[in-house]
Amino acid sequence: MKTLDKIPTGKIERASKLVRTGAKIGGNYAKYFGKKLINSETTKDELNEDNASDIYDGLKSLKGSALKVAQMLSMEKNLLPNAYVEKFSLSQFSVPPLSAPLVRKTFKKYLDKYPEEVFDTFDKDSINAASIGQVHKATKNGKQLAVKIQYPGVSQSISSDLALVRPIAIRMFNLQGKDSDKYFKEVEDKLIEETDYVLEVSRSKEITEACKVITHMKFPTYYAELSSERIITMDWMTGKHLSEFAKTDFSQETGNKLGQALWDFYMFQIHGLRKVHADPHPGNFLVNDKEELIAIDFGCIKEVPDSFYIPYFELAKPENISDDNVFTKKLYELEILVSTDTPDEVIFFKSLFHELLSLFTSPFHKEEFDFGDEVFWGKIADLSEHYASDKQIRKMNGNRGSKHFLYMNRTFFGLYNLLHDLKANIRVNSYAQYLS
Repeated sequence: MKTLDKIPTGKIERASKLVRTGAKIGGNYAKYFGKKLINSETTKDELNEDNASDIYDGLKSLKGSALKVAQMLSMEKNLLPNAYVEKFSLSQFSVPPLSAPLVRKTFKKYLDKYPEEVFDTFDKDSINAASIGQVHKATKNGKQLAVKIQYPGVSQSISSDLALVRPIAIRMFNLQGKDSDKYFKEVEDKLIEETDYVLEVSRSKEITEACKVITHMKFPTYYAELSSERIITMDWMTGKHLSEFAKTDFSQETGNKLGQALWDFYMFQIHGLRKVHADPHPGNFLVNDKEELIAIDFGCIKEVPDSFYIPYFELAKPENISDDNVFTKKLYELEILVSTDTPDEVIFFKSLFHELLSLFTSPFHKEEFDFGDEVFWGKIADLSEHYASDKQIRKMNGNRGSKHFLYMNRTFFGLYNLLHDLKANIRVNSYAQYLS
C-alpha cells in the first residue's frame, strides 16, 4: 500500500480537499441523473458506490476526525446504504500508513529518541493503520510489543474537521437549532480525549485491571515509561480480528462463550465502573487460539453519570415502558421530551420511542437472549426502514435526548452487532457475579 509522507494539517488545506471531494460527488449525481433520463429503471446503487468511494478516498488522506466520523458511521448498518457501510468500514483497518521517515520524525518529537534507540527491534512498516494512529511491531528485552503512533496534526484539526462535517450531519440526522451544539461538543470532547495518549494509557490500565476477573477476557499490559502524549506501547497480542473470526466455521459453543465474555465485559463496565469502552467495532477485539477475547483499544471511554444511568436503565424494564406515567416522566428526564414540545410532538415522540425501546431493550427482558435470532434483527431492519422513510419525522426537530445517548447508543448498537456476528446466546445477568 502507498505510504504518506505528509498529512494536510491546516484548516484551508483540509477544507480544500473536502471541496474537491464535493465536486466529485456533484459529478456523480450529474452522471446518475443523465442515466436516469435514458433509463428510468436506473437505481441509486451505482451512485451510492461512486459517492462512497469518493468520500472515503478524500477522507483517508486527511485521517483524523473526518475519517473517525466515517468509521463511526460504518457501524450504523441500518442508517446508511450498504455501499457506504462497506467502504467506510475500511477505515477500521485499511488506510494509507505514514512513511518510515515520517514515523521516525514523529517518534523523535514525542519520545525525544528514534525508535531504534528505544527498542531492540522496530518494524518500519506499520501492521495496521486506522483513523487516528497506526501500529508498529517492536521488541524489547525479549517482549513483543505493539507501538501505536498518532498521526501528526490530528489533535489540532479536530474542531475544524467537525465544522466541515457538521452541515452533512445536520442534514443526515435532522438536527435543528442551537440545541444541536451539545451533540457536536460531546463528539469533539471525546475525540480530543482519544488523541490524549497519556489519558488513554491511564484509563487502559485502570479498566483492564478491574476487568481481568471476567472469564475468557484478556488484555495487553501498557507501558507508561515507553509511551507519551502521542505514542502508546503495549504488549503485542496475537489473534484474529473479531470480524475475521466471525467468518470462520466456529461452533455454537464457541460463539456463546465469546459472546458471553463480550456481554459481561460491557455490562460489568457500565453497571460496576459507570464508564465503558464506547468503541465496539471489530477492529478493537481479537480472538486468540485459546478462543479467548482480547480488547486492545481503550481510546474512547464514556463515563456514565447517575443522572443518565438511572432513567436510562429504568426504561429497560418492561413494567416501566408499559406504565404511561412512569414512561413519560423518564422521557423528560432523558431529554427525549422537552417543555417546549407541542402536544402533537409529545404524542408523536412518545409513540416512536415506545416502539423503539420496546424492541431495543428486549434483550434485558429475559434470562437468556439469542443474538443470532434473525426475527429480532428483521424487526430492527423493518423499524429502521420505516422511520427512515417517515416524512413526519423530517418535519420534527431531531434534537432528541441527552448528549449521553450519543456514545451509549453507539456502544449498544456496536455490541449488539458483534454479538449477532457471533450468533451468541447469552445469559443476560451473568455479569452480576463480577460485581462486588
